[in-house]
Amino acid sequence: MVTTATVAAWITRYAAIIDENEALLTELDSPIGDADHGANMARGMAAAVPGIDAVPTIDAQLKQVGMAMLSKVGGTSGPLYGTLFLRAAMALGARAEVASSEFAEALATGAAALAERGKADPGDKTMVDALAPAVAALERALSEGHGFADAAAAAFEAADAGREATTPMLARKGRASYLGERSVGHTDPGATSAAYLFRALQEVA
Repeated sequence: MVTTATVAAWITRYAAIIDENEALLTELDSPIGDADHGANMARGMAAAVPGIDAVPTIDAQLKQVGMAMLSKVGGTSGPLYGTLFLRAAMALGARAEVASSEFAEALATGAAALAERGKADPGDKTMVDALAPAVAALERALSEGHGFADAAAAAFEAADAGREATTPMLARKGRASYLGERSVGHTDPGATSAAYLFRALQEVA
């Protein structure tokens, strides 16, 4: 089961990872974006964490994160991450614990909504390149009977591979797409922050 304690630990750890890697995210965003992804994500997650361990239901926790991202994160990342968390919250309903498979399905619903809002597909050099394989790996591992910890590890492995795969890609969506061939050779910062989301999940699972 995934509980409110699990989600609080996950979001808290994700915020810490973002804070630790703010400079790296900014460095990745500098040549192909607006050089603000690190600061934006750090600001959003700092706003998401306070009091999350006292929120009584998982959907309310995810809504808190989603609203923080919408209100505090500039550019496209705020609306996209906000969509991810808010749609996942809607899929779960007001419960303090859910089956691991339901949690994975909710994340998949959120990731699909993010992709739809951003009009991005795998291979476009966006955060979808990390999110889509991660949620697929999480659902697949759970359906095969693996425990949540092993499934979270598989999700992070897939997310990290997706992040790495963005480096040689030609950007077809987002700010980086304006650069054309010059976007090749740079790892996507959004895919990197998305991979961190599943690194955090693996660490707390």
